[in-house]
Order: sequence, then structure tokens, then C-alpha cells
Amino acid sequence: MLPRPAPLSGLLLAALLLTVPAAHGSPRERLLLDRGWRFHLGDPTAVDPAVFAYPEVDALERTAHAHLDEEPRLAPLRRSPADLNAGAPIAFAQSDFDDSAWRMLDLPHDWAVELPFNPRALRNHGYKNMGAGVSAQNSWAALEVGQSVQDLGGVTGNTIGWYRRAFDLPAGDRGKSLWVEFDGVYRNCLVWLNGRCLARNVSGYSSFKVDLAPFANFGGRNTLVVRVDATRTEGWFYEGAGIYRHTWLVKTAPVHVAHWGTFVTSILAANGDATVTAETTLRNEGSAPARVRLRSHVIAPDEQVVATNEAPAFSLAAGATVTVSPTLPVPQPRLWSPETPALHRLVSEVLVGEEVVDRFETTFGIRTLHFDPQEGFILNGRRYAIHGTCNHQDHAGVGSALPDVVQYYRLRRLKEMGCNAYRSAHHPPTPELLEACDRLGLLAVPENRRFDATPETLSQLERLIRRDRNHPSVILWSLGNEEFKDAMQGNEEWGAPIARTLQALARRLDPTRPTTMPMNADWGKGFSRIVDVQGFNYLKLGDADAFHAAFPHQPAIATEESSNVATRGIYQADRVRAYVPAYATTFPKWGAAIDTWLPYYQQRPWIAAVFMWAGFDYRGEQWPYDWPAINCQFGMMDTCGFPKDSFYFCQAWWSDATVLHLFPHWNWAVRDQEPIPVRAYTNVDEVELFLNDRSLGRKTVPRGGYVEWPVVYQAGTLRAEGYRGGKVVATRRVETTGPAVALRLTPDRADLAADGEDCAVITVSAVDAEGRPVPTAMDAVDFEITGAGRIIGVGNGDPSCHESDKGTRRSLFNGLAQVIVQTTRTAEPFTLTARAAEREPAVLTVSPRAVTPRPAVPVPAPSSR
Repeated sequence: MLPRPAPLSGLLLAALLLTVPAAHGSPRERLLLDRGWRFHLGDPTAVDPAVFAYPEVDALERTAHAHLDEEPRLAPLRRSPADLNAGAPIAFAQSDFDDSAWRMLDLPHDWAVELPFNPRALRNHGYKNMGAGVSAQNSWAALEVGQSVQDLGGVTGNTIGWYRRAFDLPAGDRGKSLWVEFDGVYRNCLVWLNGRCLARNVSGYSSFKVDLAPFANFGGRNTLVVRVDATRTEGWFYEGAGIYRHTWLVKTAPVHVAHWGTFVTSILAANGDATVTAETTLRNEGSAPARVRLRSHVIAPDEQVVATNEAPAFSLAAGATVTVSPTLPVPQPRLWSPETPALHRLVSEVLVGEEVVDRFETTFGIRTLHFDPQEGFILNGRRYAIHGTCNHQDHAGVGSALPDVVQYYRLRRLKEMGCNAYRSAHHPPTPELLEACDRLGLLAVPENRRFDATPETLSQLERLIRRDRNHPSVILWSLGNEEFKDAMQGNEEWGAPIARTLQALARRLDPTRPTTMPMNADWGKGFSRIVDVQGFNYLKLGDADAFHAAFPHQPAIATEESSNVATRGIYQADRVRAYVPAYATTFPKWGAAIDTWLPYYQQRPWIAAVFMWAGFDYRGEQWPYDWPAINCQFGMMDTCGFPKDSFYFCQAWWSDATVLHLFPHWNWAVRDQEPIPVRAYTNVDEVELFLNDRSLGRKTVPRGGYVEWPVVYQAGTLRAEGYRGGKVVATRRVETTGPAVALRLTPDRADLAADGEDCAVITVSAVDAEGRPVPTAMDAVDFEITGAGRIIGVGNGDPSCHESDKGTRRSLFNGLAQVIVQTTRTAEPFTLTARAAEREPAVLTVSPRAVTPRPAVPVPAPSSR
């Protein structure tokens, strides 16, 4: 048994306040491996695809009873890395293969978003021109609106991609531990180093590492190769294809903190002091035992060292792994919450003798959480109302390959709406998303993708929890989603044992957080009796009150609700273009009207959270219209993050700001005498509406609702005045504009870093002669960029737009479009020009500031390839 580590004396702690080395002085290197990859679409023509075979069950989206018997029969048929190494060499995987004709690109990369649309491709994946050639029907039972079911003949091809990256290793790295980390690859990838196949990773969402040291060429050139097979789909939504998240090369001493080897927890005393436990796993990958010490420091948000602990030395055998759990008292810490996201850091130093051989940092937050069956969610000792959204991971222009700053852009938009929680439906998120939740202040519910008890699925859940359990934003682990196939979620005989296995694993890895399971049926049966927090999907699909009466001691949340659909800026139905009026009165049979679900949950504080479907539109899962629609319209924002009107409904009832949003626009050509519904989303007491200064009446605003007037169109000005306590506290005007005469470019941020990663998310709009945005403009806009920047994606939020996400042209949709410009590593200006016929062009110049880029693996010069 290891000796228990003890806190250092006050005198020694004071001395160490000034001596903890900075992170950049760490003996550990974690180098970004995103730049300089070569890419090829398709397998070598001379290779039989059977050599890569990995047969899987017929449907990966949800587990059926038959899959439990089928899986053991499939496992022996799968080609392993050892099988590949025993076979004939594959040209693309060899170090000496000439890849100079392959495309050069940087990660993250999603090749699916680059493909054109095809009406015979899979609808749920956004009709991108790729597929396995499997005949299928693009249909929902909900297509009762009159569109016909499409019978697909099966689109083939574009599902295999190869990536190659050359890099050099100095001779001095010999003897170090060396591995590559992939944050996410979609999907079923094989990894080679120097012609040797080392690993296969099946999941399109789970992060994984591959040990490179045994086959690395120290003191020379190395070639890393990845084959990605996106033929199969894991979800019923757009998933992308490729190495769409970051990749890292990690070098450490043989004795080091293990991969994902820290778990920081804290206990808060009644007097406000905290005790931090820093569970730290150390590994010795050397050939000899080592005498090891662990020194741990807690650094407060103000960068002061507030606690230090040094464990007594112990012997760590070669090949052994040992876990040490020092405790560190932290007096009066600043607590993490969405409103005050105070972050601490644990610095773990591994010493062999007197030498610090590894230094590893873990960001964490000190906070308490509890789900109460009567009071709801308790954060830091107080009830906290959770207003969440469910979100997939794709964005206009870039697909699933989001730069980190686009993650921040999306989360800031959610917070602006009043959202304080994020459910990563229906898969593990990228780690950078949770880092953004930690820093910006959003609660998070990461979700496991597959639901069964196979070694593969257990590995995926374990990787999710080990990777993300130090994020203070994470409040729950979701073990799956709507496992209704063969009524699994309510089945006691074969469904419940799977849930118990996953639940036991989650509790072993993280006893500090509860689990949940979003269920759309069988509340009170099966999974309900196993998970810690019941997940209700849609108030219409069960009786939450009956559940609460039967299970008064079980906490509950609404893991999914609403499913209202709307097209931004559209106020009349258009089946031809697949547009839905933005009044949010259209929803599937399981959904609920916007002014129905919110009061329902407000009246039930024991339901600790509501997660609305969805925060953003996403590709695939079109409803109520099929083609030409290529993305859903469930979001409170479109695929660009432009708010729909319902965004402001949430803002009114979820935020503390005074909100008065008036719609629709007032640019109508001919409406005769047909009344137009004019609606106000607001949280004031009363609203009076005026048309051209003539009062149309004053109405009381119901809590959790809205007010509306039928108005016969007359060009001019709509004006709303909001009253609280009898006084006007807000005014909103909607004017009939003139025709568009000019374009405008508005970046989300002007302060950019010249690091080759930072981006400006730029809004493109059209204005009239008075500078007012024209909400009906549909101009085709051409973009030109010069200087130190590059366009990486364009979009407009139109659910039926078939223009390319890549390139230099995009049409405005109801007055708006978006262009994403990424910086280079040169601190020089870039200039973006937007042009449209008969419009004054817009010119935007941005000067990124010089910064030191994140440590990265150098790209070998072309001449030395």
C-alpha cells in the first residue's frame, strides 16, 4: 500500500507560491498535429476492399434484440490490424508511397460537406452524394403533409478517405513514451505508422490514442496513415466524414501521468473551505523500476498557488500503473457556476529522484451539485433552473469540422438566448466543446452513442467518462437515447441488464455525477428503475405526474422537448421550397406548441431541467418537408446561428433581460385585406401595438406566452411599447424598408489571432438607402479575399439551398448569409470584399495580431518528402 501523501507545511507552501514552473516548461510535449496532411478520396484500385472488412449489425442507430445474438457471430469475421500486417502491403499505407499528387489540407476536415447534393442519397444525412449503395426509403411517418415517399436506388461511393502525414522525430526522443491522440474520426478508421497497421477505431465520436513508440523512426522521417470508412451511419442525422476533430502527438518520459490519468473532485465544507482530492494515475513504460514522487499544486483563477501536496517516494515497477490520491485543502475558493465560471488548475509533477520528468495540468472547477426529487437541481447549495437545448455538432460551411472558435460562437449565441445547459445529442462531444462550456459557463450533458454491453460500447463509454470527468460543466452522464427498438428501454429481461452494466461502469469511473437515460416511452419501467435521474422525452409521450407520484424519490429532467419547426424569416407556408412559417405553430405529433411546454415545466419545479429540441438547425432529419429540404428546421437558430423569432421567446422567459421582439417583417408586396398575424415575444406585463402611430390595442402578456394581433398590411411602421408597472420599459419598431442598395459585412469579433486557427464568423447583409437591413433580400453574393486569410465555409440558413458550402459564392436568404474566414500564421491584414449585382459592394479589412501559435508538429518541407 502506498504511503498517504500529506499537505506541505505553511512555510514550504509559501515558498512554492513563486516556484511552480509555467506550463510551457513542462517536460511533456503535446503537439498539435493538424497541419500538412495529404488526402485522397477512395481506396487504391488494386486492393480488394475485403481486406479491410469489419462487418457490423444491420443497424447501428439503435440496438435491437437480434443484435445481441448477432454480435458474437460477427466478431470473428472482422479484420484486425494483425490481419492486415500479415497480408500483402497496401501501397497507400507505405512510407515510400508518393502522395505528392494528393490534396494538401489541414485538420479538422469533413469531406462529406464538400460533396454536392443528390436527391437519391440518404435524407437523414443531408442528401450528400455518398453512400453504401443500399436501397432505402427516405420517409417519415410524419410526411402526412402530402409529399410522396422517395424510393432510393442507392448512391454508391465517396465513403472512403485516406490521410497521410509525414513528420520527423529527433534522435533525442528515443526512449520516450510516444502516442498520437485523435479527438474524433468519422468513422471506422485504421491507423498505420511507417507501414505497420497499429490500431482500428470504430466509433465516429469517441476519442482514442495509438502508441507509436515501438515502430517510430527516431532521428528520421515517419509517416502516419489513416484510412477512414464512413460507409456506415451511426445516427439518423448528418455525421460528416473524415478526421473532423483535432489530432495530437504526445511525448513524455517513460514515467508519467497516464493518459486521461487525473480525476479531480472536491468537497465543500459549511464554512466555504474546500478539500480537493487529486486522484492521479502514474505509469512506468520504461524497462526498469523507478523511485517516484508525486507533487501536486492547485492554482486558483487568479494564478496563485493555493494548495500543494507532495506524496512520499515509492517504487514504480517497469510496466506498472499506480494511482495516488492526494488531498489538498483550498480555503474559500471561488465556486464555478454558469454565471461565474471560475476555473482552477491542478499541476501534477512527477519526480524521479530530484528531476521533474513529467508535468501535467488538469483544469477543473470547485462546485457542488445535487438532483433533488422535489426541488430539482441544486448547484452550490441553491436551486438552479436549467434551461437547456439539445444540439448536434455541424455548422454551415464547415459541416462537422468546426474550428474551436466556431464552438465558442455557437455557445455564445445560446447564452444570449438564455440557455444555460447543453446536451450533446446523441454522441460524445469534441473535448473543445466542453472546454468552451467550462470557460463560458454552460452546464453540459455528454451522451453515449451506442447502447449495448459489448466490449466496444463499454470502451466508448469509458473513454467518454475518463476524458471528460474533470469538466465542471458536466453535470450528468447520458447513457444513451430513446432505445425503443423492440421496446428495449422498458424491457426487464434483456434491456435492463445492459443498462445495469453501463450504469455500474459509469458509477465506478465517476461516483460524483448521476446518470440519466432519455426515454420516449415506458416511463417507470426498465431503464427508469436503473438510472439515477429519469429522462422524459416529450410531455406528450407519457404521464410525468403519474411517474412522480409512483416514484417520488427519483429526480427527473425533461431531456428533450418542443420540436417546433420554423424557417427563419418565412411567414407563409411554401411546400415547394419546403419552408415553414416562423410562428412556431408546426410540430410533429410528439412535439408541443412553444407556449405549451414552457408553462408546463414552469409549473413542475421537481422536473429539474428542460432541454429543448433543438438549439440549431442541422443537416438531415428533415420535417415536415422532404427534398428539396436538406436540413431540419427544429432549431431556435438556423445552421448559421442566425436567430429565428422563437429564439426571442426563449430569451424572454429564460433570461433576466427585458425582451420585446416584434415580428414579422413589414416588407410585403401584396397582401390585400388578409390579416397578418403580428406577434410580440416579451416578458413585460403589457404590450400596445401601433401601425403608423395608430393604436391597435393593448394586451396583457400571459406568463410563458405571447401576445398577437391580426393586422391588415399597410406600408409604414409597426411599433410596440412594452409596459411594466404601468410604465413603458421597452419599445420595438419594424419598418417597411426600401429596396436593397448595398451590402454589409459584420464580423462576430474584430480581434483575431494570427495563429492559423482563429476565425471571424462574418454576417453578410443587404441594406437600403437609409442603412436599414432589408429582411427579404435574396441577392447572390460573390466573395473575394486577399491578404493573410482564407475562406473556409459559407452558408445562409436556407433549409433548401443546394449551393456549395465551400467556395466564394452564396446567396442571401431573407437578408442574411455567412462567411467564415480563418487567419494564417502571418500577422498581416486580410480584406474580404462582397459583391452583388446592382449593389454597392462591402469591404472588410481585419488585422490579426501576432501571437505564438500552439505548439505543433512541424510540416516537413516539400523537398524533403
